[in-house]
Amino acid sequence: MSTAASIPEAKIEADPNVPIIRITRDFQATPEQLMRAHTDPDLFAQWIGPSNLSTKIDYWDARSGGSWRFINVRDDDEYAFRGCFHEIGANKIVQTFTWEGQPDGVSLETIVFERVDDTTTRLVAQSLVDSFEGRDAWLSSGMETGVNEGYAKLEELIHSGAA
Repeated sequence: MSTAASIPEAKIEADPNVPIIRITRDFQATPEQLMRAHTDPDLFAQWIGPSNLSTKIDYWDARSGGSWRFINVRDDDEYAFRGCFHEIGANKIVQTFTWEGQPDGVSLETIVFERVDDTTTRLVAQSLVDSFEGRDAWLSSGMETGVNEGYAKLEELIHSGAA
């Protein structure tokens, strides 16, 4: 397992003009590996979110026009998320994302996998929310922990050959 010092962190930025959160992180992976890890429900459940949660997939139809729902579990607590896949392309996913604990807070997410060189792919994710207050609530929720721990697990899945 990698040491904490060697694990790259995602760059998380708030757009000053639009209620958008942008996340950027490089992976030692191909775009195809990252796409598979984002669309295969068994792989997705292994890496998404903080290390102290497990994930159960309720339903998962990874195609343009499909939908999904997963549940994060910690002890007796459950946190459900759902959305629709609007587009799944060769190197891009466009989807909605809703935490069921705040069902009015729907974001539109675009995730792009950009080849940097022969061994590196940059993941660029953009989440558009309905207000600056909603965006700032996401940013202050501790989301960076889940993002960075999840991406570290994703990197390990790739290096193990699972993705």
